Amino acid sequence: MFDIKKGIEVLKQNIKIAPTTPGVYRMLNDKGDVLYVGKAKNIKKRITSYTHINKLTLRLQRMVSEIHKMEFISVENENRALVVENELIKKFNPKYNILLKDDKTYPHLMLNLKDKFPALKKFRGNKNDSCKYFGPYASSSSVDEVLDVVQRVFQLRSCRDSVFNNRTRPCLLYQIKRCCAPCVEKIGQQEYAKLVKDVINFLEGKNVSLQEDLSKKMEQASINEDFETAIVLRDRIRALTGIQNHANLEYSSLKSVDVIGVVQKDGFYCVELFFIRGGQNCGNAPYFIKNHQDMTLSEVLEAFLSSFYSNHIIPKEIIISEDIENKEFLENALNTKINTYQKGNKFRLIEGVKKNAILALERKLLETKSIKDNLKEMMQYFELDQMPKRIEVYDNSHNQGSYAIGAMIVATPDGFDKKQYRTFDIKNTLNTNDDFAMMQEVLKRRFERMSNENRPDVILLDGGLGQLNAVHEALKDYDLSGISIIAISKGVDRNAGKEFYHQKNKESFSLPYRSSVAFYLQNIRDEAHRFAIGTHRKKREKSITKSRIDDVEGVGAKRKKDLLNYFGSVEAIRDASVDDISRIPGINKKTAENIYNYFHK
Repeated sequence: MFDIKKGIEVLKQNIKIAPTTPGVYRMLNDKGDVLYVGKAKNIKKRITSYTHINKLTLRLQRMVSEIHKMEFISVENENRALVVENELIKKFNPKYNILLKDDKTYPHLMLNLKDKFPALKKFRGNKNDSCKYFGPYASSSSVDEVLDVVQRVFQLRSCRDSVFNNRTRPCLLYQIKRCCAPCVEKIGQQEYAKLVKDVINFLEGKNVSLQEDLSKKMEQASINEDFETAIVLRDRIRALTGIQNHANLEYSSLKSVDVIGVVQKDGFYCVELFFIRGGQNCGNAPYFIKNHQDMTLSEVLEAFLSSFYSNHIIPKEIIISEDIENKEFLENALNTKINTYQKGNKFRLIEGVKKNAILALERKLLETKSIKDNLKEMMQYFELDQMPKRIEVYDNSHNQGSYAIGAMIVATPDGFDKKQYRTFDIKNTLNTNDDFAMMQEVLKRRFERMSNENRPDVILLDGGLGQLNAVHEALKDYDLSGISIIAISKGVDRNAGKEFYHQKNKESFSLPYRSSVAFYLQNIRDEAHRFAIGTHRKKREKSITKSRIDDVEGVGAKRKKDLLNYFGSVEAIRDASVDDISRIPGINKKTAENIYNYFHK
């Protein structure tokens, strides 16, 4: 058992000096480690609640018993407190906080309203105030479906600016009635602006008013005997009607809503998130959180809301499956409504989200069980002392010695931990054509930065005995106790499933053909290969882009940015004429000739 009295005394001492303003508080143990980071509208009032022992869960009682010191940060409002809390949680990884591994970014649709003829584009990244955004969408395929509808119904342009600015005749999309060809003035700016307004209404779910407006315009066009326009408007109305007929009625009244349900099973939580925008279901995504502190569903949900919405677009309403303690605080911080429902359509909606969460969690548990079973088999085949908790897999990638990189991925009993993936630019140019030397450099640099928290149980190398011996030679001065180094080489006829496995001072062997553990090791080896190849390609592409623009006389960082913003790509700059290039503000005729000659010398 634990002694909570000492912790209560520390709390009472800090209550006397705690601010009554919004802010963030930290609880530390006697070693100075951060136990917990919390936020509050009134810090003094919040930490006073921890002294009511009978109202605390066993987890919180244990936390209070470990408190040795407290620290406070006052901020101007709830929103700032939320931001600071998330920054500190990511920095300190406190023992009693729920840590959300949120490395997902979601695609949006974007209209740049400053453009003369805006194009509706798929978008990821930092938002710009001059643009209007729609979403998020849970997947790229969801975005593509919407883009397809907008092209068919509204015929906005979809081409890159570089293509648009250099067209002299309409493209195929105009011929098949997927674009209104503003590039060659088949439509005027004012008329195009009306189309943009219709697209915004459509994406915001104002389909009924949009159809009524289109019907009036069609009727007027018929009266004016402008039958060509009337037919276009008729086809647009039919397309919108078809979309509405396929829409789910339970979403039709929801314009900007996230629906979030949380469930628990066998030591895991699943938070399921549905995006609903403009009466359309924009997809859903599950988040899995491992239970190590007996959290309640409400605590998990509140922690998810705090973390997720610190770096994602906030809807006008958030519907949640559980009541949360700090609802008012989060509503003020996020400037939105957070609601639960006990009956009606929205209650049925959240029940459906929870069913999806249960199904996703059951799939996750099956996957985790399969991984653990494979790790247990791995223990036996490779004579490991314990089931591996962290497997690091290494691979190299280069192009005849150019753009050489080393890559490390991390596999755990819960799956791949992508936040722990690392790449290593090969610094020693003498190593770039020698796979053994590259691997030696990568492992040395990795071990120099190793700590007890990220020490692997197994190192898996993509290679044979040569790689194994090279790595052991490179790491001979390091403590390898508790770390098994395994090399995996191609089998007979390079056949997947017939690989050989090598360990120092042990006879090489193959695992049973098509066995589950063999497939598992192939899978994590292939993931390292995929990550290495992908990183190598990005480095190569970045280098090519850099060398083809930055080496031009008279082109610095600003002009490079202006060129890429205007033309959209290096290829478009290469294809441009001197006159085209000299149209860019700040680039005179001489510089334009230098750029043109560079690409055509």
